[in-house]
Amino acid sequence: MSNKVYIGRVPIGGDSPLVLLAGPCVIENRDVLRQTAEKLLAVTQKLGLGLVFKSSFDKANRSSIKSFRGPGFEEGLGLLSEIKKEYNLPLVSDVHETWQVEPAAGVLDLIQIPAFLARQTDLLLRAAESGRPVEVKKGQFMAPGDMGLVAAKMTSVKNFAGLILVERGVSFGYHNLVVDMRSLTIMAKTGWPVVFDATHSVQLPSAGQESSGGEREFIPALARAAVAVGVDGVFLETHPCPQKALCDGPNQWPTEDLEKLIQSLVAIDRLVKPERY
Repeated sequence: MSNKVYIGRVPIGGDSPLVLLAGPCVIENRDVLRQTAEKLLAVTQKLGLGLVFKSSFDKANRSSIKSFRGPGFEEGLGLLSEIKKEYNLPLVSDVHETWQVEPAAGVLDLIQIPAFLARQTDLLLRAAESGRPVEVKKGQFMAPGDMGLVAAKMTSVKNFAGLILVERGVSFGYHNLVVDMRSLTIMAKTGWPVVFDATHSVQLPSAGQESSGGEREFIPALARAAVAVGVDGVFLETHPCPQKALCDGPNQWPTEDLEKLIQSLVAIDRLVKPERY
């Protein structure tokens, strides 16, 4: 059993039920944030699921210079803070540089390290010192066992608040990712909670030439498989209208279809981990 980590008031790992970390890929505007938060709250409260709201203030690793990145650090944190206060939701978002960690920790309940930066030691250590738990996405170029070294870096910091490791697929040739379900079990050996990123795992990086493509139709199958393996949480990017999303639309899940998908995940989690309910 993994260590229990608290994201605000939401426990993940240990004897806790499945947790959903979800929201639109990037902050587009206040209305999309509110629509998504309201739908996620309605579904998770109905199903008795812990929810952590996610959206990025800046998508720094875009395919093209023309790609939409978000409103930026200060404005983005301000909008996320509004969502936190209005809906009483814990927040997670990603940081890309060491200077962002301290001010972000004043708003966020969970600091996320993007997959491309999973080996950036200075960023990892600064996040570990923030007083917030840290979620590190396994790089597409890394083996699951490598995440033990990431955990060792983080836990070298005194008073570290906790770690969550995320599987999001591994590079397989050009413009393709695959998910090795064994990696979920291997990363769990670190003793920290493991989350499956169901939406970035179906991404087709740069396959849209100036943007990434995706195959959202495979999200349910992969998410259900990961929950059957025994993950502690599922990361899911969702949007009221993915076809019009300004970032990663092809691999975001429609909010109108959330309840059916999440209901199936909770049912599987109850079978796999009945002692947690």
